[in-house]
This record gives sequence, structure tokens and C-alpha cells, in this order.
Amino acid sequence: MSWTPKEKYLVLTGNYGSGKTELSLNLALNAAGKGTIRLVDLDIVNPYFTSAEKRETLEENGICLLTPTFAMTTVDIPALPPEIQSVFELPCDHVIFDVGGDDTGAAALGRYYPSFQKHRKDTLSALVVNCMRPLTQNKADILDLADRIGKRGRLGIDILINNTNLADQTEPDMVEWGESLVLLCAKELGAETVITSGTQDVLSRCSLHTPEFILRRQMKPEWMEEA
Repeated sequence: MSWTPKEKYLVLTGNYGSGKTELSLNLALNAAGKGTIRLVDLDIVNPYFTSAEKRETLEENGICLLTPTFAMTTVDIPALPPEIQSVFELPCDHVIFDVGGDDTGAAALGRYYPSFQKHRKDTLSALVVNCMRPLTQNKADILDLADRIGKRGRLGIDILINNTNLADQTEPDMVEWGESLVLLCAKELGAETVITSGTQDVLSRCSLHTPEFILRRQMKPEWMEEA
């Protein structure tokens, strides 16, 4: 059974290429039909590979998407719409925050610190780690990233998500190695839980010790498309 977060607010942070957007889309679509669902794209760093690309799919499933006003445009300066604050004030069942890469992106998260503190018991803050990506391939670098994001976003980290993959070339041993490394980091950070995410095909061939979250690929860069 795929992991399902129970908290009302789920915050996904991590480095570039960790897979936060893919996870956010999957979590939102999994929750579709189970109340009012909102996906908040807080990526003020990369306006090109974002949840906004799947707006039509999300809206077809009854999911409200809130994005920086520069999403899917050529505007360089981000502006966070006031509607984002409304997710803390209006009735809603589940809100997923897709936060931009590293501590720079986490600066946007810090803007909503008072609201998150008000709802902290119903908020789950997750650090997404892809151990195949540069800057998150060893314990020291992952812990450094967690420290920088925690300080800049001011929310702390409750759980870690092992999203180790190499796209279509992902092998079970990569995921298993990522799990062991992320578990070590979780112990250092005092995080109670580690989740491992991946496609059904890959996870079914893994020997894992953590709860799993099954991904169905929603985002696929052009370079991965078959000729």
C-alpha cells in the first residue's frame, strides 16, 4: 500500500532535481476526490519545470493550483499571489507545497512562517533527496542542505523522502543505496520517518526497509522523450 500523508499541510523541500514537483503532482492526484485539494507551487527559482505545466490535468481532477505569477512566462522576478495565504484561512482538506530548490527556494517558505506555526501540528515538512544528483550524494552534503533549508525556511524537517533515481535508467540497487544513506541522515537529523518513492516497476524489485510511495511519472523532459 502506497504511503499516504495524513496531515492537512504537506511541505516538500529539497535540492534541484530531487523530484519535488513529480512527488507533489502525484500526491495531489492521489488525493483527488477526497475533499478540497490545493497544490501550491512555491518554486521561485526555476519557472520552467513546474507544476504549472500540468495545470489542465490538475484542474480536470478538481485540484486548485496556485503558482508564482511568473510561472510559464519569461518574467524573471517572482511574485507570490495573495491567494496563497488563503490556504491557511479558507476551508480546505489538503494543501501540498512544492518549494523551490535548496535554501534559496526555501526563502519563499519563510514568508509564511507565522501561518505554518499556527498550524504546525497539522503540517508535515519533508526533505526530498535524490542521491544520484550532485550535492546530495553523501551524508555530509545532505545534512548541510537540510541545515540550510531548515534555517532559511524556518520550518524544520519532520521526515525524509528517498527519491533516488536516474529516470528510466534507475536500478533497484540505486534505490536501496539511497535508502541506506537517507536513513543515516534521518538519524542525524532526528527525523522519525523515511519514505522511499519510485515507480512500481523499480520498487517491486527492491528490498527496502521503509514505507513506499508509488510514483506515476507526470513530468517528462523533452530529452527523455523517445525519438
